[in-house]
Amino acid sequence: MSDTRTAILSSKAPSPPSFLSQAIRDGNLVFCSGQIGVDPSIGALLSGTVQDRTRQILKNLSAVLESAGSSLDLVNKVNIFLVERSDFTPMNEVYESFFKDPKPARTCVFVKALPLGTDVEIECVAKVGDQSKL
Repeated sequence: MSDTRTAILSSKAPSPPSFLSQAIRDGNLVFCSGQIGVDPSIGALLSGTVQDRTRQILKNLSAVLESAGSSLDLVNKVNIFLVERSDFTPMNEVYESFFKDPKPARTCVFVKALPLGTDVEIECVAKVGDQSKL
């Protein structure tokens, strides 16, 4: 397998701004940029609850990972950014439904603000799946 860096672009996830890639695949690792709860079919941030946006984020990350030959099942590290402490438990309720055991290593921090005024952003690092099965 080559160790060259490749930008990943999934049409099933929101288009990235010009200053970043949805993800970078480097060898057998995929580094996903932070996703917010933008619905790619409408190109806008979802209204509703932090749970709605968390669910959309994880669907977006799943689409990007699939385009890179990976999946949520192969995620090793997740970083979560929340604006409100009160969103920690509701976000976790959705988050937990997307990841099987063993759950990825994870960091969650509280921040003052996030892009487009959202309340949650998630990024991850995953390995690429068995190439013989792709």
